[in-house]
Amino acid sequence: MRVLVTGGAGYIGSHTLVELLGQGHEALVVDSFANSSPRALDRVRELTNGFFESEECDIRDTARLTAAATRFRPDAVIHFAGLKSVGESARRATDYYDVNVAGTVSLLKAMEAAGTARIIFSSSATVYGEPRYLPFDEDHPIGPTNVYGQTKVIAERMLTDWAAADAGRAAILLRYFNPVGAHASGRMGEDPRGVPENLMPFMAQVAAGRRDALRIWGNDYPTPDGTGVRDYIHVADLARAHVAALARAEAASGAEAYNIGTGQGVSVKEMLAAFERAVGRPLPAEVHPRRPGDVAEMRADCGRANRVLGWRAECDVDDMVRSLWAWQSANPWGYEAPREAAPAAP
Repeated sequence: MRVLVTGGAGYIGSHTLVELLGQGHEALVVDSFANSSPRALDRVRELTNGFFESEECDIRDTARLTAAATRFRPDAVIHFAGLKSVGESARRATDYYDVNVAGTVSLLKAMEAAGTARIIFSSSATVYGEPRYLPFDEDHPIGPTNVYGQTKVIAERMLTDWAAADAGRAAILLRYFNPVGAHASGRMGEDPRGVPENLMPFMAQVAAGRRDALRIWGNDYPTPDGTGVRDYIHVADLARAHVAALARAEAASGAEAYNIGTGQGVSVKEMLAAFERAVGRPLPAEVHPRRPGDVAEMRADCGRANRVLGWRAECDVDDMVRSLWAWQSANPWGYEAPREAAPAAP
């Protein structure tokens, strides 16, 4: 299958690209590199020895995106490109709506011009908001508590309407829980710009000496140890879910939503302990007040993905932390070249 991958140089996009090439798909990566590195694509080529096309392009540039799509003529699109920080979305609401919503409109226009009728969308469990019951299933009421989640809801609804407008269209909405981990080789992983707002990359940077201490956002939640509980999913499992969704999209019509997680909740303190075991030493941590928009607990019911997509998470917490530390310890500055110490003063 010919697949256009928006945001293919990003964390999840690059791991999915490895999986796509490994299963014989052809790919065109479209990425602005605003929050990613072209070096990630070099690593994909190194690990797969595979060929794929790439083009630097912002998805909001409809004319350029349309030109790329009409030239490549993809059978399907996997749409990762977007802004993804819960905390940042409150400060940059306009940017989040522009990139995540207007960018998706631009992509749909390009798809229509290219005659592409299948899309796999990178959505999020943040669309559910405060849980009315746990674990979340796909029928749980939608009610995001932050701007980022709101942009995902709007994009989901837009894709649902787009798919409903033509019986030949399909939109598979993958609602991720908390992607973590790295490629087993240690050559690819998450490389956030600036100060990470997610637990695992921040924790890894503390272990690598780039940050002084882990920030625990709240220890007074109604959870067993007071810290937030999340359903973490290994990025390799998440990549496999996208390829399974591609197969489903070939036969589907309309929009379908699927939770992608493990169904297991892990607290911040539990994840810290697991990471300390992988690193072999304790890590400094400090407690800060809760962040606006965070919920106490999130866990997925992934039964629909298991049954319909034929997909199931295979990696456990130890796999997640070991792969993350293999990546961060070998690449303390991510995809950037190692920074040399400044020369001593004479």
